[in-house]
Amino acid sequence: MTDAFDHDDPVVVPIGSELDLHSFQPREITSVVEEFVRGAATAGLTRVRIVHGRGRGVQRGMVQATLERHPQVRIFWDDPDAHLGATIAELHVPK
Repeated sequence: MTDAFDHDDPVVVPIGSELDLHSFQPREITSVVEEFVRGAATAGLTRVRIVHGRGRGVQRGMVQATLERHPQVRIFWDDPDAHLGATIAELHVPK
């Protein structure tokens, strides 16, 4: 039996103010966050929340490293209500 879903196909992520990364593979995190931030800024969002989970902090590190170098991120910080399980980012909105 073959799987009808091709795991190499791009995943379309709806753009809202929050992205939950629990359903993504670790190898997808960087590209998903990059595209989410780009789409959120294009949609006019000025603040987003990215849920990466607490665990050992590996995904948190990947998310924050991606945000650090993303040109549309103005500033980011740990969501104090998530006990290191989410990051909030303020975005530059394209004019």
